[in-house]
Amino acid sequence: MPKVLSKAQVDAFWRDGVLTVENAVTAEQLARLNADLRGWVDDSRAHTAPFGPETLDGRPRFDMGAEHSAERPALRRVNNPSDISDAYLDVMTDARTVDMIAELIGANVKFHHCKINVKLPGARTEVAYHQDFAYTPHTNDDLITALLMLDDVTEENGCLMVVPGTHKGPIHSLFRDGVFVGRMADDVESDMLARQIPVTGKAGSVCLMHTRLAHGSAANSSTRPRGLYICVYSAADAVPIARNPMPNPNEGRIVRGVESPVARMIPLEVELPKQPKSASFFTVQGQASAAAE
Repeated sequence: MPKVLSKAQVDAFWRDGVLTVENAVTAEQLARLNADLRGWVDDSRAHTAPFGPETLDGRPRFDMGAEHSAERPALRRVNNPSDISDAYLDVMTDARTVDMIAELIGANVKFHHCKINVKLPGARTEVAYHQDFAYTPHTNDDLITALLMLDDVTEENGCLMVVPGTHKGPIHSLFRDGVFVGRMADDVESDMLARQIPVTGKAGSVCLMHTRLAHGSAANSSTRPRGLYICVYSAADAVPIARNPMPNPNEGRIVRGVESPVARMIPLEVELPKQPKSASFFTVQGQASAAAE
């Protein structure tokens, strides 16, 4: 099978910890994804608090920001959409993105979880700086987060901001005074903000991000939505050492290659996260969900 990524792209990923590739899905796949998402946004108008169908651990699948209303919906998270949508399952298992992952971390690739993060116009959703590995630690760090752009993504509508090279540095604490807050300390975040660069692209592009790369994002200040379909994959021999923050029936599914009979270990030390009891991690970072009156 022909390679999807060039050697220059592979080298750039391992140098920077991030790589953006256009045309990661077909036009038909992208249209189906967006059709389902539009339906869920419309469904959210009838709700005043996070709603179902529930996920495996009983939490609501759909989460909205506190500013949500029927007139101006603020749906911000869909947990594991591949559980309830054939379109999202198809892309999670069989898009060009998965081939790219295999070319970066090896032929045997395992799925961990997925979600949609949405920033609708007028919503106040933002993401404080963190590293994904501190939420989903494994026995090794061959994990990649694939962020598929469902819309054209710009700085104005709240694109991902990253600090290249931080995947080679320390794993920063997401605790403050013994409490899991899901974000880096203020001084660390200030340093990250001073060095960050934007990740933009056209709808259908994918941002491939190493699990240890520092990243965050600002709120959408535009009139255009910004949706990301986010899938987390690992090498087959990377074994979780903490509970999945979004349990799902496809966790551990081999999407390329074969299962591994061993767990590969690397020297590392990482704090064990406290998984959210609310509908999404946004509340852990201090952003309230919509609440029924």
